[in-house]
Amino acid sequence: MHIRVCVLEPIGGSHTFSLISVNHMLKGQCAIMSLMNSLQRKASAGLPKQQSNQYMHGAFILTLAAFIVKILSAVYRVPFQNIVGDIGFYIYQQVYPIYGIAAVLASSGFPVIISKLAAESEVGKRNHLAHGLQAAFLTLLLVGVALFSFFFFGARYISVWMGDVALAPLIKISAFMFLFLPFISIWRGYFQSVGKMEPTAISQVTEQLARVTAILLIASLFVSKGYSLYEVGSGAVTGSILGTMFGLIILSFFVWKHKAIRLLFTKGLSIRKFYKTAQIVLVHGTAICLSGMLLILFQMIDSFSLYSLLVQSGVSMEEAKVLKGIFDRGQPLLQLGTVAASSFSLALVPLIASAWLRDDEEVIRQKAISSVKITTVIGLGATVGLVNIIKPTNAMLFANGDGSSVLAVLAISIFFSSLILISSGILQGLGHVFAPGKYIIVGLTAKIILNYLFVPFLGTLGAAIATITGLAVVSALMIKKLNKRVAVLATFKKMASRLIVAGVAMTAVLQLWLILFSLIGANRLIFTIMALSSVMIGAAVFLVMIVKSHILTAEELSLIPYGERFVKSKRERK
Repeated sequence: MHIRVCVLEPIGGSHTFSLISVNHMLKGQCAIMSLMNSLQRKASAGLPKQQSNQYMHGAFILTLAAFIVKILSAVYRVPFQNIVGDIGFYIYQQVYPIYGIAAVLASSGFPVIISKLAAESEVGKRNHLAHGLQAAFLTLLLVGVALFSFFFFGARYISVWMGDVALAPLIKISAFMFLFLPFISIWRGYFQSVGKMEPTAISQVTEQLARVTAILLIASLFVSKGYSLYEVGSGAVTGSILGTMFGLIILSFFVWKHKAIRLLFTKGLSIRKFYKTAQIVLVHGTAICLSGMLLILFQMIDSFSLYSLLVQSGVSMEEAKVLKGIFDRGQPLLQLGTVAASSFSLALVPLIASAWLRDDEEVIRQKAISSVKITTVIGLGATVGLVNIIKPTNAMLFANGDGSSVLAVLAISIFFSSLILISSGILQGLGHVFAPGKYIIVGLTAKIILNYLFVPFLGTLGAAIATITGLAVVSALMIKKLNKRVAVLATFKKMASRLIVAGVAMTAVLQLWLILFSLIGANRLIFTIMALSSVMIGAAVFLVMIVKSHILTAEELSLIPYGERFVKSKRERK
């Protein structure tokens, strides 16, 4: 589940704001400052200090909510896999991308565009705002019904394409998520446009808590009652829908409290207004959503091709399901790794966007380079660390070490997806709205082609290689585009040798530690102690090497965990 974080900047008038979007932690949510340069360039004196603080406070609340939701989204998969096993996990993960796409559309891209349209409504003209919301609602209602119809009535054909017709009922249940799309998007967008972040934040967190709780409770109950794994999967997907319904109920309470529902019943919406609004919502909303759906879209490609290719290559259906389920263990690991790698540098993206509004090239250069440096350092550290400890981590979380070599290759995705996340945030913060989306399409194309080339010969390892290659293509294209504005390639060259030394040092220490620990024995408790202690040791070694090599400035160090302590100790020694 991906949630978007916005910061509002006054552009004149008491209720009119320009969205400065921020790439949200991870996974991917893309940021977009404003979509019309004419509006962006009109930034003026702004609001009284008290009201500005109110909006900044709201942005902080939304950021915190996004972080909580993302962590919950990654963590719940671990107990779920332990409940249902690898085949049960395969069943759920096959259809999860359908739900995930709907969730991203409802929580990031479309609300952002709607909030922008609402914020740009002429001050004091309530009808103008109402007609904009009406047009956006009707547009998303048509989109939601169309997508629901496609997945619900086409469920059997889609399941055949996936190679497993038993998935059809799960696909039908997942389709209902699209019916919530217009309602969730319109109200989250409206509240964000007027600076009320609490409805969005509260509804997101309660939705995710309800969803995770429902999934785990239903899965536990169904397994204990002896239901088939496909029935357990249907129950889990139903739990996701119940969570969304709960979030919508919370959101509806705020709509009723603020009497916002009347906006949708104002008369006078013209065809011209509807067409113009629909065009903006669909085109720009989709552009924003693509980065937020990056890993979900890669998962969807695997849902449609990996299992069927394994079966076609001679693997039995049962074994192919197990292999796909083991491969899907990598998804929560990638999510958590990307959070760690990108969240610290994303705090700089609003500053870059603000500097762009002021035409302050020096600030743009400094903050963009700092963002890329921090993401590279943490992303590489998280990637190298996880590759080294993947076996004990796999056994700690999922009861055994099956597929650890494939998961180690897949872990490299953390580095590239982190670079994509921060690069797309900076590019869109600089007004390049559509560039990230174009590059993501190229990467997805590469993933599809390489899956069909590699999986028949290499199995799930081929899918892992295809994933990191596709992500590498996207990150390379984004870095190349960003380098035209900011000299990030020169920064990479300066950092390369010192980062390699830091990575090698961490690898050497971790491998020695793991060898010593392996002499004790091998059970889940030992693997748990081994994995957790390795995380602390590896992080400490890597951070010390980074500080000693002066890759990051004192200001940049202060943005990463425990970095301030190193800065203070260096100052004290001086």
